[in-house]
Amino acid sequence: MISLKREREDGFDDDDNEDGVAAKVVRGRVVEDRRSRHCPYLDTINRSVLDFDFEKLCSISLSHINVYACLICGKYFQGRGLKSHAYTHSVQFTHHVFLNLHTLKFYCLPDNYEIIDSSLEDITYVLKPTFTKQHIAGLDKQGKLYRAYDGTTYLPGIVGLNNIKANDYANVVLQAFSNVPPLRNYFLEEENYRGIRRPPGDIMFLLVQRFGELMRKLWNPRNFKAHVSPHEMLQAVVLCSKKNFQITKQGDAVDFMTWFLNALHGALGGTKKKPSIITKAFQGSMRIFSKKLPHPDLLPEEKEALLVTEEYQEQMSESTFLFLTLDLPTAPLYKDEKEQLIIPQVPLFNILGKFNGSTEKEYKTYKENFLKRFQLTKLPPYLVFCIKRFTKNNFFVEKNPTIVNFPITNVDLREYLTEEAQATEKNTTYDLVANVVHDGKPTEGAYRIHVLHHGTGKWYEMQDLQVTDILPQMITLSEAYIQAKSTPHTGYCAPQTITEPFLFCGTVHYPAERGHTSGNTISMKGCTWSATMLR
Repeated sequence: MISLKREREDGFDDDDNEDGVAAKVVRGRVVEDRRSRHCPYLDTINRSVLDFDFEKLCSISLSHINVYACLICGKYFQGRGLKSHAYTHSVQFTHHVFLNLHTLKFYCLPDNYEIIDSSLEDITYVLKPTFTKQHIAGLDKQGKLYRAYDGTTYLPGIVGLNNIKANDYANVVLQAFSNVPPLRNYFLEEENYRGIRRPPGDIMFLLVQRFGELMRKLWNPRNFKAHVSPHEMLQAVVLCSKKNFQITKQGDAVDFMTWFLNALHGALGGTKKKPSIITKAFQGSMRIFSKKLPHPDLLPEEKEALLVTEEYQEQMSESTFLFLTLDLPTAPLYKDEKEQLIIPQVPLFNILGKFNGSTEKEYKTYKENFLKRFQLTKLPPYLVFCIKRFTKNNFFVEKNPTIVNFPITNVDLREYLTEEAQATEKNTTYDLVANVVHDGKPTEGAYRIHVLHHGTGKWYEMQDLQVTDILPQMITLSEAYIQAKSTPHTGYCAPQTITEPFLFCGTVHYPAERGHTSGNTISMKGCTWSATMLR
């Protein structure tokens, strides 16, 4: 025990005496070390190799306690005492400048004194970006290009995410949510969620912390490079989802979005009765009319007798949702006269008819069958649509390639509201703010996303690290899977356009009026659809 304690004191427990490194006490007065402001090794710092996106672990001991980053080679090492890995690295490779990734203080090793220099502030800002309320308020009003340290130009918020192996299904959802103003503004200020209390041992709050860090990196105007790696965020997803969503295995964007929204809502202290920023932005409500059907094998007389009973009468229930699921018509099985398969097209309003209150559809469970119809009672500020493109059976997964024809702006959903809601809802039109697209085979395809930049009014297509501008007319030609829409808000002014695409995966999503958010979630036949509107 004594030897272990001495080793910790000598090697790793060096943060307790940090004040003594930068200053010395002489005759009762604190005297600053002269070397702190005149370090001769600052010109050896190589900013081009610095990457703070990955997990803060020592590259040798794999410990996350007391980790320092070498600013010459970019590697992480633990401690700075005489027997620490950082100290050994500094002596072996003559790399002298290190940054404590927790305290954000700089040190010179092996001399072991703190470095105080204002020229290093850009490094600490990349590691931990901060935003003022004035900066956040102006994010949607400017389209200024920024130049990264590596020379590339980029728009904050329109930044590529690294596809580590097969995590593009999560990247598109994270990029979509990062362009929803209420959600973005909330997570850009860490003070908004820092004080939330969670039970001891709860790991779900890690999801909130990592998503906030990723959001600030995506909108950082002083990045060293024009892309971000979501490594820490995805590790939190793997941990909190108990490996249901992984980095190395392709997943479904709608499934991930459903889990992510509910996990964030719970981690932020939200319940069915207590709202969070998630429900304020995406939650809407609807009426569900359900009627139980007799078993098809029964005789006609038995069916008629059962239909008279109370159990088989239509019942109404109220339900909230975070997104809406839209069903596509069945794709054709046979080729046309030219021996080519026809790719069918369907207008958005045809598949939205599911929520008009009169269209009935049969839903089968293991034991019983139900006839259901839906009608919206409240629209959220941001509406998310999920188009059901994938059908699973016992043998394989099948994809429906039907193209959904949807307008980019002014999608009016008033006719899908109840009469009471039509009298109270002022803003019922939505503009697209994000559109998630799935290309390729069901299990081997790739995801990309179309996002509207509010400051410039231009649309951009992002697929992993690739970011290109795109014409709005090209968006409607894609196999949309998830769409996010917002309602135009009287207090919001976007240059050149009112359209704000948010998220679309396998379905088309239309935003209503900006400034008003609502969302619905429905689960049917094992597939969850989501639709969120932004007012």
